[in-house]
Amino acid sequence: MGWPFIGETIGYLKPYSAISVGEFMQQHISRYGNIYKSNLFGEKTIVSADAGLNKFILQNEGRLFECSYPRSIGGILGKWSMLVLVGDMHRDMRIISLNFLSNARLRTHLLREVEKHTLLVLSTWKENCIFSAQDEAKKFTFNLMAKNIMSMDPGQPETEKLKQEYVTFMKGVVSAPLNLPGTAYRKALQSRSTILKFIEKKMEERTKKMKEGKDNSEEDDLLNWVLKNSNLSTEQILDLILSLLFAGHETSSVAIALAIYFLPGCPMAIQQLRVISETLRLGNVVRFLHRKALKDVRYKGYDIPCGWKVLPVIAAVHLDPCLFDHPQHFNPWRWQQSNIGTRGTTSSSSSGVSSNYFMPFGGGPRLCAGSELAKMEMAVFIHHLVLNYQWELADNDEAFAFPFVDFPKGLPIRVHHQTSSI
Repeated sequence: MGWPFIGETIGYLKPYSAISVGEFMQQHISRYGNIYKSNLFGEKTIVSADAGLNKFILQNEGRLFECSYPRSIGGILGKWSMLVLVGDMHRDMRIISLNFLSNARLRTHLLREVEKHTLLVLSTWKENCIFSAQDEAKKFTFNLMAKNIMSMDPGQPETEKLKQEYVTFMKGVVSAPLNLPGTAYRKALQSRSTILKFIEKKMEERTKKMKEGKDNSEEDDLLNWVLKNSNLSTEQILDLILSLLFAGHETSSVAIALAIYFLPGCPMAIQQLRVISETLRLGNVVRFLHRKALKDVRYKGYDIPCGWKVLPVIAAVHLDPCLFDHPQHFNPWRWQQSNIGTRGTTSSSSSGVSSNYFMPFGGGPRLCAGSELAKMEMAVFIHHLVLNYQWELADNDEAFAFPFVDFPKGLPIRVHHQTSSI
């Protein structure tokens, strides 16, 4: 179980190729099987690479298990962040997000916004230029979320300043929680304070407008919706907006960058655009989740003691050769039909990969509230990208899990305007 307190955490978090489960997981699965005991993040932990147990854990949220992230995550995202909330408060915050991201709003207003912001980013790309695809994807998703959460226009000084604060903030979210001068975590806490002051100023301006009857109908954003339709406190609204800006742009931008990375090696897929599910399966933006057993649980002969942490490792299931043929190959055609067999190939008699083994957005009561928006962002961005550009990698780079997924060099690409129809 490793060293006292830190256990096996250092080995577990050692960077590795994002299209693998990493040396630590591979060795432990080979030695102990898909379900094993460890000591991670200072806690006794059950690690699960088992598809059935992972689904069981997520489906029993609030009954047998509950969300339980390390204390440092709540310290930086805020105690009212949806990521760390449990029970009724999480349900209420999630309902607010789902109301704002309703299907009707997705099909109309948000679809137009996604397309507008996609074209805005792509229009700046010049022939034969080299740039970071990851940075461009982050620019797209951040501008989209800033506009729809607080009606902030892309390119404006306040938007750019907020974006820079979020860059610093993000580095701290994924760093060691050392609150010492000069550390990424301390800098992130300082950026958090700056971001919250900015959001609070926006709240005060909106509240004043509402009281004066000067409500702007063009500000059809989450902030207005929350102020009008919820009884949340100022602190709760601040943490909600902070966490939605974080969740709404970071993971989506990484998924888009992964698609840009995978597609040049699969030219026929560019013509079909059958890439979203395969990118999410192979890239595994969210690799594992943090849960805790609320009571003693017995699952297929395994005992999970009350109070132990449980880590459902989503990536291990998505990359399991027993479930997907050649799991480390980018193969969009494994999703060609809705009736997909248990090894990721088409079949007339199967339980279906998508419902049993494919969980890029989690599952159960904590299924990601923004999953449909994320898929829409990927679909629209990739559609316009392949319609207007050809590209190749300008330097060797690949996605690594730190455990968060990132391209060390930012995924530099060279682009050319599309000359033939797709």
